[in-house]
Amino acid sequence: MLLEQVAQTSAAVGQTAGKKKKTELLGKLLAEVPAGERAIAARYLAGDVGHKLGIGYATAGELRGQVPPAAAATLSLAEVDRRFAEIAAASGSGSAKARRDAYGALLAAATGIEQAFLGALVIGELRQGALDAIVVDALALVIGAPAKAVRTAYMLAGDLGAVAEAALEGGAAGLGRFGLTLFRPILPMLAQTAEDAAVALASLGGAASLEHKLDGFRVQLHKDGDLVRAYSRQLNDVTGTVPELVAAVRALPPARLILDGEALAFGPEGRPLPFQDTMRRKAVAAAGGLSLALFDALLIDDQTLLAAPARERFAALEALAPRLAVPRIVTADPEAAAAFYAAAVAAGHEGVMAKSLDAPYDAGSRGAAWLKIKKVRRLDLVVLAAEWGSGRRRGLLSNIHLGARDGAGWAMLGKTFKGMTDEMLAWQTAELLAREALREGHIVHVRPELVAEIAFNDVLRSTTYASGFALRHARVVRYRSDKTAAEADTLDAVRAIAVADGVI
Repeated sequence: MLLEQVAQTSAAVGQTAGKKKKTELLGKLLAEVPAGERAIAARYLAGDVGHKLGIGYATAGELRGQVPPAAAATLSLAEVDRRFAEIAAASGSGSAKARRDAYGALLAAATGIEQAFLGALVIGELRQGALDAIVVDALALVIGAPAKAVRTAYMLAGDLGAVAEAALEGGAAGLGRFGLTLFRPILPMLAQTAEDAAVALASLGGAASLEHKLDGFRVQLHKDGDLVRAYSRQLNDVTGTVPELVAAVRALPPARLILDGEALAFGPEGRPLPFQDTMRRKAVAAAGGLSLALFDALLIDDQTLLAAPARERFAALEALAPRLAVPRIVTADPEAAAAFYAAAVAAGHEGVMAKSLDAPYDAGSRGAAWLKIKKVRRLDLVVLAAEWGSGRRRGLLSNIHLGARDGAGWAMLGKTFKGMTDEMLAWQTAELLAREALREGHIVHVRPELVAEIAFNDVLRSTTYASGFALRHARVVRYRSDKTAAEADTLDAVRAIAVADGVI
């Protein structure tokens, strides 16, 4: 199948408002994809390249305006996937240039609509509404199966392409090949956000489990006898990088286990290291190694617990490994929940998780059964520049550069394209173009006049920006028409947060 057919369908889906119509458009395409390209089509339509390309936003944006589109569509899905695999395989000296040149050659073989689709796909900005969720619904429509059956297979497989291939080849029966299997990691259950502990309890309808939200990295651990393997949130095998966790799970009595938890490291005073230090092996070694905190059990010997209510899974985990289980309370009292949250934050953690006691482990789902309550910081920062968007944001200034006041100048703290509504993007583009000072490739530098309220979770040390800092999970809350640039927050305010959190 030609890439152009997928790109055209994706564009049509992006311009369609109704979920039913979106599903029908995707279903019609998926039903026509040849057997050898079904997995590729499903992944691309879900916004997944399927390879780690090493091509950044800047490279993709720079090439987008430089490479003339091809006059006619010739690229097949298989050819594109082959080229992506070659780009991902580039390594060693000169690999960055090789990747750039190979991606440029791919764009040169693509028509205009294909270029737009590839650009959005490569930088993770494919916007057609729901992505993998709507592809799941489309597959269900094609094979005449309940969407829940396809969704469950996807959660257990962790690979929408593999599920699409099985479903389109074998129908509903083809989904039966996916189950909870040792050493085949499943998608982790995810959480929505609650404003505070009281709101979380009200949303969950009474008594709930509250546990520390740890600022480490997610790990899924599988054990079969002495063989233990660890997988990241992205389902990558990270066993070789976490020997402490492997040893801890190997020492547990059951012969077969699948556990969900967090890896983190603690400093000399018992406070958790900042996230960026936890991700650096040298810093972790200096701190005495990684610690394991478990918060769920999916398999214990021959007992599969995925469908069991959380209260049963948590009790089984506590009985299995009380020293490794994350600190947790069960309460319906908002005051007790608020106190637990305050203590977690005071101890250096991100906040707390509130979890329904009745919910099963809904792998891959970001449902309302788990709610995260995190400390959120806000700063009023000035927009220094913006980058042209792609996909649905093509023609709009999207990724904004954020600056704090620093004496008579500005200190850049990073970029964000998150939190922006369509209305905000349109307004932002007009206002920034009215303040344009200089163009540099895909970047529009502007007079530092617009102030945006930015929410973020943490301040990180940075060697990328001269300020020495960057904001973690930054997103736009609103523009502050009531504030001038002279009233924006200062670099000293950022530094004070970093000091308070032990980042510096």
